[in-house]
Amino acid sequence: MLMWEDLLAALALVLVIEGIVPFISPASMRRMLETISQIDDRTLRMTGLVSMVCGVVMLYLVR
Repeated sequence: MLMWEDLLAALALVLVIEGIVPFISPASMRRMLETISQIDDRTLRMTGLVSMVCGVVMLYLVR
């Protein structure tokens, strides 16, 4: 059961962090999304991969 609690807590933190920018500055969020929409798929995939690897490394170091 502890694993599910940790997973839900992590998901809740992701939602809080993801909501900060649109809450504080919706106009900046729109500009950022417009910029992201112009980036090619390969670059977005690599950015996502780097982000996931960094997250796994951070999780490993914390745990």
